[in-house]
Amino acid sequence: MRIHVLGSAAGGGFPQWNCGCVNCKGVRAGTVAATARTHTSLAISSAGGSWFLVHASPDVRTQLRAFPPLHPRAPRDSPIAGILLTNGDLDQCLGLLSLRESQPLHLYATETVRRTFTEDNRLYRALTRMPGQITWHELKLGASHPLLGEEDRLGALVVTAVSVPGKVPLYAEGQVHSEAGENIALLIRDREEGPIVAYAPCVGGVTAAVERILDEADCLFFDGTFWSEGELTALGAGSKTAYDMAHWPLAGSSGSLSVLAKARASRRILIHINNTNPILREDSLERRETERAGVEVAYDGMEVTL
Repeated sequence: MRIHVLGSAAGGGFPQWNCGCVNCKGVRAGTVAATARTHTSLAISSAGGSWFLVHASPDVRTQLRAFPPLHPRAPRDSPIAGILLTNGDLDQCLGLLSLRESQPLHLYATETVRRTFTEDNRLYRALTRMPGQITWHELKLGASHPLLGEEDRLGALVVTAVSVPGKVPLYAEGQVHSEAGENIALLIRDREEGPIVAYAPCVGGVTAAVERILDEADCLFFDGTFWSEGELTALGAGSKTAYDMAHWPLAGSSGSLSVLAKARASRRILIHINNTNPILREDSLERRETERAGVEVAYDGMEVTL
């Protein structure tokens, strides 16, 4: 299984267009040891060669252009066999509207996420202009789902959806009720007995399900959004805490970094990193602490092979 990181930043990317924090200001000016990043997304290929996206980010066009294996092979074509969504946030779904050129798309999501994105959404009509343009495949929690490869044949990749702490998307707050399946992690393996890559970019805290992910993954992509609980408020960049935004901060005795350091995975990689997070600076104390824990920081273009 080949995993290519198309993007590694949280909402707004890095630098964020309207942010003048130390990180964003410095990466624009070239005065900090940091690299720009696009919105979080993965491309995953099985041994059989089919490619799947995890998320369709607002940067999807740029991300596809930067990765030749996802370029068209004919006048009208895409190597993308399917797209997996772990919640209904715009950072994950908005790119679907950029893929509206009558290309058949197979989308994998929980029923909760499908409803959140499609119902009362007039823009979704751009993806339903022709029969068969969109095919939804429901990910039932805890069940194994083989993904369809080329020409709708069952491929080698098998995915299991695991419910983890999260929240409804901002655009749906006050309109939909919180329910199971609104935010999931994915356990993906190449064939039933292959190694497992776990993908959990948005995790609001530790639960038995999160502990399962930490125990089972051979390679782990995990929520690295915030370093500290009060990161945004300390910088004057917002009024919400990490937990308010359903993200488990890394730092401290109860932070996720101390737990990730003990995970069984041979590769433990932070992804979905907010522009304010000091681990983005390669020479920061926080980055060194992360590396001492045996945890990596994802970057656009990163490759993992299992």
